[in-house]
Amino acid sequence: MASLNSRDWRAVCEKFLRAQELSEKESRKDPESDPFRSKYEARELLKEIYCFLKNVDTDESDEEEQGEEEEEQSESEGGEAGGRRTHPGDSRAGLRAAKLGVIEYYLGVNHIETEELSAGEEHLMSCMKLLEKCTVTPENVSLCIQARNQLGILWAGRDETEKAQGFLETAKSIYVCYMKEDGQPPLDLVDFFVVEQEAPSQQERMRRFEMVYTHTLYYLAQVYKNLEQYEKAGQHCHSTLQRQLKFGQFVPLEWAINAAALSQYYITKTRYMEARHCLAAANVIAGLAGDVPSEAAAKESEVEYEKREQLRQKKAEIARCWIKYCRNLLEDAKKLLEDNIGELDLDRQEELLRARRDEEEEKERGRKSAVLFDSSDTFDSICRQEEKVSSVLPLIFEEASAIFLVGQGYVAQAKEYFEMDGHVTDHIEILQDHSALFKVLAFFEDRLERRCKMHKRRVDILEPICKDLNPQYYLLICRQLQFELAETFNEMMDLKLAVADKQDQPDAHTIKKLNHLCTSSIKYYQMFLDSTRSPEGKFPEKLEDDLLRPALAAKFRVARLQSKIITTNLNAQLENLNHSLESYNFVVQYCEENPEAKKAVETELELSEEMVSLLPMKINRIKSKIASSN
Repeated sequence: MASLNSRDWRAVCEKFLRAQELSEKESRKDPESDPFRSKYEARELLKEIYCFLKNVDTDESDEEEQGEEEEEQSESEGGEAGGRRTHPGDSRAGLRAAKLGVIEYYLGVNHIETEELSAGEEHLMSCMKLLEKCTVTPENVSLCIQARNQLGILWAGRDETEKAQGFLETAKSIYVCYMKEDGQPPLDLVDFFVVEQEAPSQQERMRRFEMVYTHTLYYLAQVYKNLEQYEKAGQHCHSTLQRQLKFGQFVPLEWAINAAALSQYYITKTRYMEARHCLAAANVIAGLAGDVPSEAAAKESEVEYEKREQLRQKKAEIARCWIKYCRNLLEDAKKLLEDNIGELDLDRQEELLRARRDEEEEKERGRKSAVLFDSSDTFDSICRQEEKVSSVLPLIFEEASAIFLVGQGYVAQAKEYFEMDGHVTDHIEILQDHSALFKVLAFFEDRLERRCKMHKRRVDILEPICKDLNPQYYLLICRQLQFELAETFNEMMDLKLAVADKQDQPDAHTIKKLNHLCTSSIKYYQMFLDSTRSPEGKFPEKLEDDLLRPALAAKFRVARLQSKIITTNLNAQLENLNHSLESYNFVVQYCEENPEAKKAVETELELSEEMVSLLPMKINRIKSKIASSN
């Protein structure tokens, strides 16, 4: 019978420690020509430990196993289900299984890291098999969870998401059950291979165990996201961040980016209090990464350059999440307040203001029900960040303006890193968000001239980019910009017309301005429509689904705008109305030839059909005037 003395055990522990150093530290220095050299060395040491453990107390373990087999057979013959857990986890057999299981686990991880996935899976499954007949105790609970975590990662990497889900949910239930029934600080995997004098404290063991469970939650969040179970994904992501903060196990920038990303989920659920809290926490935790090195320091040191770039990029990404927060908060308020033609419903506004005054306590109740990070170290700092912007839907211009200004501040911050040179797509998206902020702010403004100026700012933001961008490489973005500019000029024209209607007779300057806005809108709608033509200049007989409504709506609006151009010249009036009729006819004919298109443009089609019947009479009257004047 093989036996184990203290000298032999110390040698095993040293070998295990060496395998850990090879795998976790020295492997980082391996040459590209032999990237897994240290991993392979660690594997051989682990194999040696495994063989050694298998040979220790072999006779006694064989006797124990034989006794257990007889007991299981007896139970099976007696009608009870076989395969139940027969070893106490802290028994001699249970501890032996745990030690072997730890080595199987590390061999599994080693093979996965060297891209030998099938072999890695076999070792991890062997680890689980060793523990199958052991009750869950402080000695093996961490191993039970970590083995399933690794199998969850493995199957997720193979796009077998549901299989990964099964392993990870089992790992979660093992933790929950253990904490409910036992809760003692359990052994970590490495604790099996340290001499007693070097064993970690109970507090350290508990911290390590909690972090194992934090990883379980993190992996589950990814799995639920891939399964499109977004509610569960959000909950698990928040729990992960909360636990990382609580146990001080996080990389500041990484944590901040994950918190900012989580805010975007809460925005989709209109849970703005939680979204703001995540973003405020992201700002605070990102600050723990230190100040951005100066440009001069970055030029002198590669380390400082990399730090500067990383900090600037991550803070700019968080700023972009803040922009989305402000934009969505304003847009959701607009949806709540607008009437059926998109204007501010004053009765609805007054009703909501009255309801808010009657429910002042609702804000505090909402905060208590929100999922917040309760780290005492950062709570006050997070609260100070939150106070800078509201999480309540704005109902009046002053409230909307305060949110707009916060969003605009983050636009400037994001643009500092995401410059046009090197970040074309990102830079343009930020500009589009900035334009959207002005657009929704204009909704809350009741003075028509000021609203018009806000839309002019949108033109100033987008038009230079639209002119410079090459549609050959950025066709989709060009179309977006062209359509938005066309809509913006159209909106400005309607506002100017509303102002002009209050005058007895618009002066020449006003007419010139109206015509300029009208022709500018037509120009950009036409550019959008021309972008759909073939290289030979032919308009498509059948529009693609994503272009169907925008293209037909553009044709309809061009028709309307062509009839709005103000001129005293009868020939010019006739030409404009003929162009208008032609555009209305296009919408009608396209829908007749493609009946499935009718649903996409019901309102525009109805008005087009009406104008197709009315415009010819107007055209004939102008023809008569021209004839009579000759």
